[in-house]
Amino acid sequence: MVYASRVRVLGVDYGRQRIGLALSDATGLLASPWKTIARAGNADQVAMALAAEIEGLYREADGLECVVLGWPRKLGGDANAMTPVVETLARALEARIPVPVVLQDERLTSREAESRLARRERDWRRRKAALDAAAAAIILQDYLDSRRRPAAPEVESDPR
Repeated sequence: MVYASRVRVLGVDYGRQRIGLALSDATGLLASPWKTIARAGNADQVAMALAAEIEGLYREADGLECVVLGWPRKLGGDANAMTPVVETLARALEARIPVPVVLQDERLTSREAESRLARRERDWRRRKAALDAAAAAIILQDYLDSRRRPAAPEVESDPR
């Protein structure tokens, strides 16, 4: 899949085995799955590998606005076992890339991605291969949707 230049935001779903990546369109309104990369090494090594991906994307596009990293939490909002790992990765990434890293709540995104993929793809092997990038797209879309939108013009009421 080829994406046009001026990609504005990169979404990242950090998993124990794989890292899903998603990209926004040039308008910053729509997120799409991009690719999945294998996760190898500690947080610092993963940050170096991700930074290389981001630098390549940064050069190919007309720049990135930010990187949105899925922030794992328990359903009640408390930290889980992966939360400090992702927070460490975020700090390591920020030290290596020229754009900010934003943490975005990722609760239930993998489950939602699996549900969406199951509607289109019956083979679980193919779904599993696409799951991380699809979850990254959901994380990114949640971030894009949460950004402040321009206020709608107020409609004056008829004083009759």
